[in-house]
This record gives sequence, C-alpha cells and structure tokens, in this order.
Amino acid sequence: MSSTSIIKEDIIKEQILRTSQKLFQRDGLHEVTMEDVANAVGKAKSSLYYYYKSKEEIWNAVMDIEIAEIHADIAKSVGKETTIEQKIYAFCLTMVKSLRKKRALYHIAYGNNESGRKDKYTYPIRRRFVKVESVLLNEILTVGISNGELRKIEKKDQDVLVFVLLSGLKGLEKEMVIENDQNLEPAIKTLSHIIINGLKN
Repeated sequence: MSSTSIIKEDIIKEQILRTSQKLFQRDGLHEVTMEDVANAVGKAKSSLYYYYKSKEEIWNAVMDIEIAEIHADIAKSVGKETTIEQKIYAFCLTMVKSLRKKRALYHIAYGNNESGRKDKYTYPIRRRFVKVESVLLNEILTVGISNGELRKIEKKDQDVLVFVLLSGLKGLEKEMVIENDQNLEPAIKTLSHIIINGLKN
C-alpha cells in the first residue's frame, strides 16, 4: 500500500471517529447504529466495515481519544504547579473541568452506573478512566514523597490511598458534572487541603 493510500485511510478513519463522537453525544450510545455513522460520513454501510468491524470498536476508539485528551489536559495543568498541594488541586480541578466539557460522553461512559451493570460498552471505559486517574495521582504522590513534602508510605498503602481518594473524587465529579453543581473550585480546594494535611511529614 502506498503512503498516499495510508494517509487517505487515516483521514477517513479520523472522519469516522469525529462523526461518531458527535452522534454519540447527540443521540446516545445505544441509539446510534453503524448505518447512522455511514450516512453521516457519506459512505455505504458495507464500506464502513473495512475501517471498523463494529460499533463497539468505533466507540472504543472514540473513547481512547477522549481519555488521551483528558490525560493530556491534566498532565499539562499538574506540570505547571510547584507544590504537591497545588498539583493535587490542579489534578482534581482539571479532571472535573475536562469531564464537564465532555459531559454527554461522561453521562454515557461514566455517569450512569447506579445499577452496577457491567455493560460491554461502558464498563471497560470506566475501568480505563480509573486506570489513567490512578497512574497520574500515583505519580504526583510519588514526587511528593521523594522530595520530602509528604511522609513515606508503603507502595500497597499508597495504592489503597489512591483508590480512596479517587472514590471521593468520583462523588464530587457526579455532583459537579452530572448535577452541574457550580461550587467547583471551593469543593476541590477543600478536598486537596484535606488530602495534603493527612499526608504531610
């Protein structure tokens, strides 16, 4: 395959994903069909399967983009700060703000888990969100411990701490994103302060 053909295929795949993203946001995950995507892109349904085998594959690719964008936003915000308390505040604040910007997909992938149902579309995405959050928060805590801002803790205890902190953040995310609560910055600042006070030397 020539480089021109590869570039053309990449452009078409990107078009499919961006179009699908808009459809998922507008109509909801389960309402969108492969035929809807094909019509919106302007291609025959059969040709769509050349690029993606199923709606599930498209959905996962769309959410990979969403997660990568959120990850990049958080890493950039955290990187600008100097103290660990500032970094944790930036982590929490940017996480919630990023999810607010992507509210429709947040509702689909992460917001409506009251039943605990392990849906084949949404459950893996929730797990990937948690993994990204855990890695970033672990990195922040590790830096704080290594530079002496935070007391030393065992790795297994740090993992438990990250789980507990992210569970608390999930409650805030639900209020701030789904319920559209406006008291975002004071709530995040309080959470960050509580976290740091419990971990200082």
